[in-house]
Amino acid sequence: MKTALRWIYPPLMLLGFNGTAIALIAADAPHALLAPLMLAAIAVSFLVERVIPYRELWNEPQDDVARDVAHAAVNETFALASVLALPAIASVVTVWQVWPDGIPFVAQVLLAIVVFDFGITVAHWLSHRWGPLWRLHAVHHSITRCYGFNGLMKHPLHQGVELLFGIATLLLVGISQPVTWALAFAVAIQLLMQHSNADYRVGWLRYVLSLNEGHRFHHLRWAGIGDVNFGLFTLIYDHLLLRSFSFDPHKRFTSDDLGIAKEPDFPTGYLDQLAKPFRSRPATVASGSGRG
Repeated sequence: MKTALRWIYPPLMLLGFNGTAIALIAADAPHALLAPLMLAAIAVSFLVERVIPYRELWNEPQDDVARDVAHAAVNETFALASVLALPAIASVVTVWQVWPDGIPFVAQVLLAIVVFDFGITVAHWLSHRWGPLWRLHAVHHSITRCYGFNGLMKHPLHQGVELLFGIATLLLVGISQPVTWALAFAVAIQLLMQHSNADYRVGWLRYVLSLNEGHRFHHLRWAGIGDVNFGLFTLIYDHLLLRSFSFDPHKRFTSDDLGIAKEPDFPTGYLDQLAKPFRSRPATVASGSGRG
């Protein structure tokens, strides 16, 4: 049963929930229906983490639940507001109305994911090399366990930077709001999967999709090793553009492997984490600095 679940879970999340959302949006169903669908996805994610955990200890709270819920609530609210504001934003910034509205809706969503993933990958890479961005991004790298909510555990200003990099090109070419709704839903599912504590399987796709097996290497706290696997949806740009792909199928992670090596006492409270980037200058962001 557990073996079957390890293989069934990824398509259920990536194809089942995303596919249902895409079908609802394409059918012009009320967007309010996406909320219970996402809550169901979160419930399934947390349940599977309990049934097939990668590390049982990572299922146990570490005085971080309230903080992570706060991060998730603020960042998801910000994302929702951004989608709702899209028509007004697009009316100002769209330069070329060349978005391919005539192709099937699912193809439009996949195209948006590929373009969005490129922008996010670039923003993520820059965040590991430019001090001001790293100080914001360090909040995300302070985690000491990987589980579903980690994906939304980030400074809201850094989320804004990532969103700007990801959506800018799409806005310039006139992406439609329905496609953006589907993209936003897919991002939330991806973050659940990317940081999941579920010991699921995707076979050779672990070298292509940016899921939990590969993303754990991005969170390594050892000097310089965390500068790998920057993609959100895929690892394509890590392979082809950044040459930053890294994976060892024999590596098993513990909490000792996570966090920021040069800042072991990084604040854990929500408000303290929001203030941290403006209080002090953390470790250098040069390659091999010792951050995860």
